[in-house]
Amino acid sequence: MLKNKKIAAVALTALLTLGSAAATAADTSARKLIRGHEYLAIANAPSNLTVIDVKTDKVFKECEMPDRFGPGTMFISPDKTRAYVLNNHFTTVYGVELDTCKTVFKADLNINPGERVRSMFSFTVSADGKEIYAVANPTKVNLDHYVVQQPRLQVYSTDAGLDAKPIRVFPAPRQLYIMQAADDGSLFVAGPDFYKVNVQTGEFTKVLDGRSWDRPGYSDPDVLYFWPNQQPNRDFSILWTAAKYNDDSESLDNAEFKYGFFNMNMKTGETETVEFATLTEVYFTGLRSQHDRNIMYGVLNRLTKYDIAKQELLAAQELDHTYYAIALSHDGKKIYLAGTFNDIGVHDADTLAKIARIDLPGGDMGIANPQVFIR
Repeated sequence: MLKNKKIAAVALTALLTLGSAAATAADTSARKLIRGHEYLAIANAPSNLTVIDVKTDKVFKECEMPDRFGPGTMFISPDKTRAYVLNNHFTTVYGVELDTCKTVFKADLNINPGERVRSMFSFTVSADGKEIYAVANPTKVNLDHYVVQQPRLQVYSTDAGLDAKPIRVFPAPRQLYIMQAADDGSLFVAGPDFYKVNVQTGEFTKVLDGRSWDRPGYSDPDVLYFWPNQQPNRDFSILWTAAKYNDDSESLDNAEFKYGFFNMNMKTGETETVEFATLTEVYFTGLRSQHDRNIMYGVLNRLTKYDIAKQELLAAQELDHTYYAIALSHDGKKIYLAGTFNDIGVHDADTLAKIARIDLPGGDMGIANPQVFIR
């Protein structure tokens, strides 16, 4: 009997210890961010929002979000108090208070009976923080067949709470995906081409040729890019690849394959199409340094650094595993590699050497994008 009592006491102690540890972990949700401090935020499975302290490269807090994970596309509000996340399998935009972890905004993109809607990473917050923009791709679900509907640009007020409804709805072109809001109140959207949108009237104006470019000696560009990055210099960049023909035959047999990027600046409205390297490997994301606009970083199976003007590879670093997304600290000294698993790689921006690894609570990040910001 005594032995059984001791076993029971040990078991009870173990349970209390585990419960205490769980309670301690849960307490991070109440940690308030420090003004002037730099953080990295990212979503990961099962439905987490994780905040990293950039100074220490440690997990600062973890928030539990409602519903299901995916894709985890994120934007930080201009006042740095909220994270807006597209989740619930591409159907719902959430606004989470970073200080409290409370969900204070929720917009279900399904607005009509009998339809299913997905947003392909296509949402953002306005530059003044007052509105959310999202492209909804609806399908009418009938008893025996589906009917693809006209895509819509849906505009929400960020103070609409947990049952947000669109305050304006406009027809939108097909195949739109990532977007960012400009300082002048307009919206820049990537699709087959790139558009500037008047969010009051719904007018789409093409500002940069993508698929429709007429670039002599080059094939049509190919783009696979759905990781929007909020940069301090307000650049909105997207990688492209294309064949550069060596003669009028336009034969791929003797063509060179090139990497470049489209860029739209959210502060000035200026656009550019830049070639920066010969294609020797695949990158999912690339980012130009905010401190040296001649430096370009790329990542997938390796982390690389390029001189844009010379189209020259300056450095390359082998990685422990594939990473999808890249972000830079505001001082430009550290590179953060995210996506795929549940660890973030931290690298020196000069040498590309790995300097830290951050293991996230919970599961993998999948195709979520990291955002670095200063509170």
